[in-house]
Amino acid sequence: MERDAESGPRRVLTVLGRIVVLAVVGWGTFADGKYTGWAAAAAAAGLAAAAALCAAFLQASREQRPAASYLLAAALVGAAWLANWGRAYALADLIWVGLAVVALVRLPPAPALAVGAAALGSYTAASWASWLSIVATIGGVALLGFLLRLDIEARGTARRLLVQERAARAAEAESAALAERARIAREIHDVLAHSLSAQLVHLEAARLMLDAGTDREQIRERVVAARRMAQDGLAETRQALSALRGEFTPVGEFLVELTERERAPFTVTGTPRPLAAEAGLAVRRTAQEAVTNVRKHAPGARCSVELRYLDDAVELEVRNARAPRGQSAGEPGGPPSDGSSSSSRELADSGSGYGLLGMRERAELLGGTLLAGPEDGGWRVLLRVPA
Repeated sequence: MERDAESGPRRVLTVLGRIVVLAVVGWGTFADGKYTGWAAAAAAAGLAAAAALCAAFLQASREQRPAASYLLAAALVGAAWLANWGRAYALADLIWVGLAVVALVRLPPAPALAVGAAALGSYTAASWASWLSIVATIGGVALLGFLLRLDIEARGTARRLLVQERAARAAEAESAALAERARIAREIHDVLAHSLSAQLVHLEAARLMLDAGTDREQIRERVVAARRMAQDGLAETRQALSALRGEFTPVGEFLVELTERERAPFTVTGTPRPLAAEAGLAVRRTAQEAVTNVRKHAPGARCSVELRYLDDAVELEVRNARAPRGQSAGEPGGPPSDGSSSSSRELADSGSGYGLLGMRERAELLGGTLLAGPEDGGWRVLLRVPA
């Protein structure tokens, strides 16, 4: 059984109680003057030895040392018989009764019953009281020991539950911290992947235009666009961190800015409402990735974005038509250039290639879905997340 944790005041009361008991027993032993001379010295030595045995038994039973506890219990029973033989009846009765109570409280059930039976049996055999008094004493001692044992076990269980609860809270806090780190890492990864992929599109287009001998001013526009993408990537990284704290612009405003920049029609269906941070980020990242993919894989194709607010979810749909025939990836929306077929293939192959997988993983983490595939010669991306 676990050692019962004691507060400061309770420990003080325990010590004072033991001192009072020792004083009462000493007074009861020597007050009537039956011990004089060497008999008094022997009685004092016996009292000291009994006190030492009691202290040793309390310590051994508290530390759950079975062998030592059983040997000391036997020694205490014998010491009580010696005290009774020496007419120190109060000391003998106190040792037997106290041993029975402590054994019932601290020892395992079977040894506790054996030690208690031995102690109370000795008390019964040596007592000159009436049988009614003896039965009442034994019943009271047994009930007291049982109740104290139940109390200590209940407090021990409460302490163990408290320790487990604290450990669970610590594990939960650590898990939340790890989840937060993973979420931040995912956001930074998505932002950088989108930004770098967009930069690569413009730089690859500039390289292809150089190879084709395109006008220098058009090439410069591509380089400037790549530079702008790098700046946007840094800004979006800051926005992602702010969004994780719930400090970002509404999704609708973000999509308006995105579609205006890409010159794509944007429609909203349903009643707009604030979205949770992760749901809003999923919509933003999916829209960015889908629009970038249109620019990269279907340059010059018409693209449309629709945001739908449903009862318990929000949907984002990005569609694009077939790219114009002969359109080059190096000049979206412009006239075809030399080597357009190979240029388009090279531009489409640029980038990380993990955009669609990342969008789908993000949706699934939120309990949503993402569908992407060809439709009417173009491409359609449909995101649905709970909101």
